[in-house]
Amino acid sequence: MNIQLFNVKPAVPAKLRFLEDLAQNMWWCWDRDANYLFRRINPQLWRESGHNPLIFLSRVPQGRLEALAEDEAYVRSLSDVRKRFDEQVGATAAAAGEGAGRVAYFSLEYGIHESLRFYSGGLGVLAGDHLKAASDLGAPLVAVGLLYRDGYFRQYLNRDGWQQERYPSNAIHQLPLRKAGGDTSQVVVSLPLPAGVLKAIVWRLDVGRVPLYLLDTNIPENPPELRDVTARLYGGGRETRLRQELLLGICGFHALLALGYDPHVCHINEGHAAFLSLARIAHLVKTLKIDIDTAHEIVRRTSVFTTHTPVPAGNESFAADLVAPHLKAVEPLIGVPHGRVMAWGTPGPGQTAPELSMTVLGLHTSRYANGVSRLHGAVARRMWSHLWPERSEDEVPIDHVTNGVHVPSWISDDMEILFERYLGPQWQQHPAAEGMLSHVAQIPDEELWRAHELARSRLIRFVREWTERQFEARNESRATVAQAKSVLDQDVLTVGFARRFATYKRGVLLLRDRERLEALLTNEERPVQLLFAGKAHPADEHGKDFIRRLVEFARRSEVRRRIVFLEDYDIELARRLIQGVDVWLNTPRRPMEASGTSGMKAAVNGALNVSTLDGWWCEGYTPDRGWAIGAGEEYEDHEYQDVVESQALYNLLENQIVPCFYERELGEVPTQWVQMMKHSIRMGLGFFTSHRMVAEYDERFYRPALQDYRDLTREGAKRAAELVVQHQRLTARWHTIGIDAPAAEKAMSDLHVGDSFVVTTRVRLGELQPEEVEVQVVYGPVDSQNRMSHCCYEPMEMAGQREDGGYEYRRQIRCERSGRYGFTTRVTAAGEDWKTSMPGFLTWAETP
Repeated sequence: MNIQLFNVKPAVPAKLRFLEDLAQNMWWCWDRDANYLFRRINPQLWRESGHNPLIFLSRVPQGRLEALAEDEAYVRSLSDVRKRFDEQVGATAAAAGEGAGRVAYFSLEYGIHESLRFYSGGLGVLAGDHLKAASDLGAPLVAVGLLYRDGYFRQYLNRDGWQQERYPSNAIHQLPLRKAGGDTSQVVVSLPLPAGVLKAIVWRLDVGRVPLYLLDTNIPENPPELRDVTARLYGGGRETRLRQELLLGICGFHALLALGYDPHVCHINEGHAAFLSLARIAHLVKTLKIDIDTAHEIVRRTSVFTTHTPVPAGNESFAADLVAPHLKAVEPLIGVPHGRVMAWGTPGPGQTAPELSMTVLGLHTSRYANGVSRLHGAVARRMWSHLWPERSEDEVPIDHVTNGVHVPSWISDDMEILFERYLGPQWQQHPAAEGMLSHVAQIPDEELWRAHELARSRLIRFVREWTERQFEARNESRATVAQAKSVLDQDVLTVGFARRFATYKRGVLLLRDRERLEALLTNEERPVQLLFAGKAHPADEHGKDFIRRLVEFARRSEVRRRIVFLEDYDIELARRLIQGVDVWLNTPRRPMEASGTSGMKAAVNGALNVSTLDGWWCEGYTPDRGWAIGAGEEYEDHEYQDVVESQALYNLLENQIVPCFYERELGEVPTQWVQMMKHSIRMGLGFFTSHRMVAEYDERFYRPALQDYRDLTREGAKRAAELVVQHQRLTARWHTIGIDAPAAEKAMSDLHVGDSFVVTTRVRLGELQPEEVEVQVVYGPVDSQNRMSHCCYEPMEMAGQREDGGYEYRRQIRCERSGRYGFTTRVTAAGEDWKTSMPGFLTWAETP
């Protein structure tokens, strides 16, 4: 049957026509007044529409729209929002030439709002906050991802508490998407595969000033088996995942080219997008008429790679027998031999079978690499140190940029109004300004506490409604459904735990001593109540069992009013939780949490964090703004670790957290608690924002990389070609370098603070010249096994050439502090050009 489709839009009056424009740009979801324009039309219908403006407007009765057009107050509010929209967003359509010089951000998932199910969890939400902050800051960013027709799974529990998954389809016509090429044309990109050609169309989603382009394979031009490549996020088998990542990296870049962009810098958000560099190399070979090596040098020096995974098993890799045929299929498109790509992505020593590591590929093709917290940066350097075998861990070229959150997207209405009143109307643009932060202390305790109590009260109402729907969906008894209307209490200390239910996050740590937990929950004078939410990976039976155990405990008659597990964790539920809880609980095994951001969101809303010292909390924790479980220990025996840290958590709750919350000597306000809330808010606004994060990426990575692109590509890529020649020269001749063990020109047995001594070493450079290398003395404190740490690296001066053709180098070392130290010497390539090259050029002094 040949069915012709058509859409019927509401007849929005001319005075309200801006509502249609507003619904087409996700800017509305983080502007309070813009959000309220929709909500105030019909709050109940707004909730039923899933906070989706397009669905909502299609359901608003025509009479209501006509009445609003005559409502002067509403029309005035609409005009105010439109003025701000024009100022902050303006014309977002990029003409063909405007794409030059932009930074292209590639991610497999984006969590922008609950109405757009293109995300699974923290990685996607972080990417969404990145785009929002880039829009606010006016950063020249364009983003690329995939359009998932089924998105990520929706969670529900069966009667036994086991997680079940369902995949409802996204209604594309009800999302703010439009054809990327305009109303009259459609951009189509193609990816050669072993089984044929995969085609994808491109959609555009506007996130404020940032255009996000999404590739979609569900089109008639593809055979049925290929249409499902973009059906589900992280869905299908390994072959589907590989095809998704090839599509994202290679065809995503081709889509930008087809749309008139020529991004000079690309940001690879996690290894999923690492194939992007192959497409960039092919583009530069074609447009600049250069060879692959020269193009690779340009791409590597203008790429940013962010890794989010601190455990080896979490880093994406593909077996060689799967990936090789796919690389052969795309070889005519990218021009890079498949064997060379495999070499770029080889993990190195210790691998059990030939495979392509997407993280290694990303590191190999990116000069700028970073983890997402200070601790994660150190963990990543240790994890990937084998790629730079001659370097010490602290020299491995992986930095860190600590994650942040987009505060306007997560702040409660009451807290936002409070900040505007006491911090000033510009607090969102400059939250970390010292003058702005100092005003947090001036917020009256009573007003801050009342705003928080309102948020907690709303959360309790929301939880009751959410739980009632859960029970009704499972056809629970009438009595059980009725119980949902009385769970929790508005005046009780409320602790929230919501995140992915991976085993290392230990969502059941509180269940280690059930009697002790029950005593906390049922204390008549100072009770505690717990809210849990989160999804386990569909294949993670251990994570699913954690959920089952929590649900089982929550059904006990003694505690069922004090503990709730909320199904189908998403952005809306996360926002409600972090705005309303008193305490945000996090219990990962250190150092397995890369960063985490939910605690940051809770902090800016005044919640206090209690967490192991892992991820971002290592940087955020001080005793005046929250609590630490343990002191940052790392254990090999996980069972012992769980015993120790669960006891530490119970002790914190019983002896510090509960008493602090309920101490009300001066009236209804817990004075000490509110002071900690203010410190928590200052911490969040002062550092853990996506505005700071994006500004840091811009200053440290984007801007230098843009300058590198200009320098490397001018005059027919002359500078890049010179680097290739030098790299080949160093590679061919580095083995001829030798360096003798260093000697000190002074007795080392009787040194005091303030003394100095001269270190000398003899170097044989073989076929290289002195100006091509730098000879360094390396010194630092040593441990019980005489291993140096926290080293200093100082350049040595050439003292002369020897008769045998070698050179002598010297350097004076001054004794600044007492202690036991060691020193040695080494030769490295001169300048900054080779500090991040893999494996690099480095030769240490010979053993005496």
